[in-house]
Amino acid sequence: MRQTFDTQLLSKDIRRHAVMMTHRGKSSHVGSVLSIADILAVLYGKFLNIYPAQPQNPSRDRFILSKGHAGAGVYAALAEVGFFSSDLLSSHYQNGSILSGHVSHKGVPGVELSTGSLGHGLSVGVGMAYAAKLDQKSHRVVVLLSDGECDEGSNWEAILLAAHLKLDNLIAIIDFNKIQSLAPVSETVSLEPFCDKWNAFGWTVREVDGHHHESLLNGLNDQSDFRGKPYCLIAHTTKGKGVSFMENSVLWHYRSPQGEELEQALAEIERI
Repeated sequence: MRQTFDTQLLSKDIRRHAVMMTHRGKSSHVGSVLSIADILAVLYGKFLNIYPAQPQNPSRDRFILSKGHAGAGVYAALAEVGFFSSDLLSSHYQNGSILSGHVSHKGVPGVELSTGSLGHGLSVGVGMAYAAKLDQKSHRVVVLLSDGECDEGSNWEAILLAAHLKLDNLIAIIDFNKIQSLAPVSETVSLEPFCDKWNAFGWTVREVDGHHHESLLNGLNDQSDFRGKPYCLIAHTTKGKGVSFMENSVLWHYRSPQGEELEQALAEIERI
C-alpha cells in the first residue's frame, strides 16, 4: 500500500517552496501555483498511485500538468513525497537547472510530460488513457488544466474523443480560478455554462471547492455514474490562494515576490 501524507502540511510546503523558488529565480506564475497547491497536495498525498523510489513503475498513475507554467508546484510536490531531494528546488529557473520554469520531464523523476504550450496536456492524456485501455492496464491518467486554456479548440476535440472512446480511466481537473493571463476568464472568452458543456460532451462532471481537501478527495473518489465515461472535476479556486495580496490579482501571474512582499508571503503561509 502506498505511503500517504498529511495533505494540509503538504499544501503548506508546496506554497512555501513555490514562493521561494519564484523569488530566487525571479520567475513568474506564483499565483497559478498557489491556486493549485491544495489540488496537488491531495493528488500526491492521498490519491495518485505513485512510486517515488521507482518513478517508471508500470503500475503508476500518470499525472499531467497541462498548465505547465505552474510547474514549480509539481516540482515541490515531487520533492516533498520523495522523488528527489528538496535541495534541488533551490536551483529552479537557474541557468543549467533541470527544473525549468515550465514543467519538464527531462531528467526530473516523476514528471510524465513537458508542458506549457497550453491546450496540449489533455490531448496527450487521452492518448495515454486509450493506450492503457488497449493494453488492458489498470492505471489512471489525471490531467490538471487551467480554465483559460479551455478557450482552445484542441481541448474540446480531446474532450469529444475521450467520451467517444469511453475512457473511464481518465480524469480531468479544472483549476477554475477565473483569471487568465491578462484579465478575468469571463471577459476573455466566457466558459459558462461550463459544467453543462462537459456534460453535453459525454463526461461525468462534479464541482468542488478546490481548496477543501476532503471535498477534493471525495470528488476524485466519486465512482457514481463513472463507468464508461471520462470524469471531469471542476475545482473552484482562488488565484494566489494563501497570500492575501496575491489573491485574485492578475499581477501575480507574472511578478515574483521580493523584499517585504516575500517576507509577508512566507509569514501568511505559515499561519495557514
